[in-house]
Amino acid sequence: MKKILSGLLLLGSVAFGADNVLYVYNWSEYLPQKVIKQFEKESGIKVKYSTYDSNEAMYAKIKTDKKSSYDIIVPSTYFVSKMSKEGLLAPIDKSKIPNFKNLDQTLLYKPFDPKNDYSVPYLWGSTGISYNSALLGKGAVTSWADLWNPKYKKSVLLTDDLREVFGMSLKVLGYSANDTDPKHIEQAYQKLLALKPNVKVFNSESPKQVYLSEEVKLGMNFNGENYMANQESPDLKYVYPKEGIMLWVDSLVIPKNAKHIDGAHKFINFLLKPEIGKIISEEIGYASPNAASVKLLPKAVQANRIIYPNAQDLKNSEFQTDIGSAVKVYEKYWERFKALK
Repeated sequence: MKKILSGLLLLGSVAFGADNVLYVYNWSEYLPQKVIKQFEKESGIKVKYSTYDSNEAMYAKIKTDKKSSYDIIVPSTYFVSKMSKEGLLAPIDKSKIPNFKNLDQTLLYKPFDPKNDYSVPYLWGSTGISYNSALLGKGAVTSWADLWNPKYKKSVLLTDDLREVFGMSLKVLGYSANDTDPKHIEQAYQKLLALKPNVKVFNSESPKQVYLSEEVKLGMNFNGENYMANQESPDLKYVYPKEGIMLWVDSLVIPKNAKHIDGAHKFINFLLKPEIGKIISEEIGYASPNAASVKLLPKAVQANRIIYPNAQDLKNSEFQTDIGSAVKVYEKYWERFKALK
């Protein structure tokens, strides 16, 4: 039972000061509740947690947020670059994050944040293909192009993400998923028009539920969603398409006008503890950028190619990058594509 006494919020045995709060805005199903509870217990800081289902939704919220509502957000790769350039992010003070040393050097100092001045890697993963092998047969799907097969009418799931959907179409056409040529983007749109009869639903919030309910038979998916779905159904297979996978890093960042800067740094440092990173990767099903955490994972998890792909899986893979003003071209065609019945 909650009680307010002398400016303290009592939850179980933990007392939180009235202002000792951290507002976290993260992707859906992306942080185990027990990790939040452990942070609250160790730090005395109450976490107010809310979620979003796309980078675009998060960005729009932060861009128009005049009340400094959040202290931690988790943008994907190219949104770190976009938001830092627009002055929406506060610099990271690495002296307050001693566990930064645990991070895998190969996932640091990327073009979207060359010195990690604004971001700390949280999880990384891929967007590939899931298909129900019990319905379609083992090995039925090997490429992005397979999604266009007419026999899959009203059977395909697409993520609700313009860069991923257009990236898939661009790769089928032989272009980069980060292409900025308006003619190529238009070609990708025309290609997507041919896919539309097969599309049953757009879902980035919890794709695994749509696959498990057999509302769809195949389509785009995040690797972690497939991993979690496999706990209930091993028939859902994850494919690294032959045209190449799309990779991303989701990073912990602090909005420019955050009110609880010290608490935000404490939270980031806590998540970088080896044992905490292990829990997150094991339960959420995405790869940890924390080298110390990976060493603690069971061998079966380390060897699971859905989470930790090998070199062949990553052939022709691409990390999403900031495409600058070309995004407006993408947005124009995305709105048209989504509006089609």
